Amino acid sequence: MTALEVHTDPAEVGFDAGRLARLDRRLARWVDDGQLPGYLVTVARRGHLVHVGSAGYRDVEAGLPVERDTRWRIYSMTKPITSVAAMMLYEEGAFELSDPISRWLPEFAETRVYVAGSAQKPVTAPQLEPIRVRHLLTHTSGLTYGFHHATPVDAMYRAAGHEWGTPAGADSAEVCRQWAAIPLLFQPGAEWNYGVSTDVLGRLVEVLSGQPLDEFFEQRVLRPLGMTDTSFGLRDGDDVDSLARLYAAVPGQPGGAATGFAPFDTMGAAAHSKPTFLSGGGGLVSTAADYLRFAELLRRGGSYDGGRLLSARTIAYMTRNHLPGDADIETFGRPVFAETPLRGVGFGLGVSVVIDPVRYGVLTNVGDYTWGGAASTVFYVDPVEDLTVSFYTQLLPSSTLPIRGHLRQLVNQALVD
Repeated sequence: MTALEVHTDPAEVGFDAGRLARLDRRLARWVDDGQLPGYLVTVARRGHLVHVGSAGYRDVEAGLPVERDTRWRIYSMTKPITSVAAMMLYEEGAFELSDPISRWLPEFAETRVYVAGSAQKPVTAPQLEPIRVRHLLTHTSGLTYGFHHATPVDAMYRAAGHEWGTPAGADSAEVCRQWAAIPLLFQPGAEWNYGVSTDVLGRLVEVLSGQPLDEFFEQRVLRPLGMTDTSFGLRDGDDVDSLARLYAAVPGQPGGAATGFAPFDTMGAAAHSKPTFLSGGGGLVSTAADYLRFAELLRRGGSYDGGRLLSARTIAYMTRNHLPGDADIETFGRPVFAETPLRGVGFGLGVSVVIDPVRYGVLTNVGDYTWGGAASTVFYVDPVEDLTVSFYTQLLPSSTLPIRGHLRQLVNQALVD
């Protein structure tokens, strides 16, 4: 899979081509209805790319269509890459999952834990359990995001300049110091909450490796995988027009669906150049062809094109549920708004994992693992069906349309073998 070229008849790997066409018809309807600017979707089985579909525009106002080499802000789809980078260091014996992160990031040794009160006058307590490396990988650290708008701790993040971005001029070392000065949402390991854990993990990779995160990625992950169009923001000489424009949904009536979208250039422009803060939680731009290589690395158990980044056993360990008692996120987690249900879904080391498809309410299999980005991008690997599927667009927030559930039901209904 050097490029997005389909060389395999879907029937050769168990797909009904006619039924698979339903996928594009459904996705294109959102484009035709003015709810989605454009999209690109890939479907591969047993290592063979069998479908690439697209419609609409990467820049509606300029009339630029979605193309196979369009670049996308993948936001939180950066997280699995950072998790793989960390686990490569784990395989070298750089740390144990139970190690307190304060061993390398001492600013987190005395971080307080929120108990009660307002953002202006919080009541806090000491940590009873230190933040450990596994807490970063599983989002059980007590760190959060300012954009949740759910708790006083979220408000403290926003007050410190951490909502959809970070303070100007602050690098990864500085933003970690700032986060460490804000109380944790809960005692480490006590709950699941989506937050900046993977950004802190990215800083840990830097400290352990002695390299900036972009250099580690380039030398250890991207170049070995042939991911030549993946970087933290556009690089010098990159064509800005190759990067899809970022859009935000335009709300409809209160409680109703979005009625359309509008450009969100104030946020989108951040990806036009390399940022000061190399966000391991959301800083990469990529192409569908590049990310397919990464997804295939996972599906193939840590190797790709003859090279090996991780052992198959490590990938298997990462993609099982690590929440205590095999709980799902809905039971163990904070009630943050998400596009897909959190029931029946656990969390591994860097990816969510389906543990009960019936409870999840989506046509899929136990062990399906996935993660998506804020602008509605997503990928998943289904080890039972030997599938890798990815979807790209640039629409905020990711909860605007039920894309992720539709991908699974429409891909899986097309399987006949």
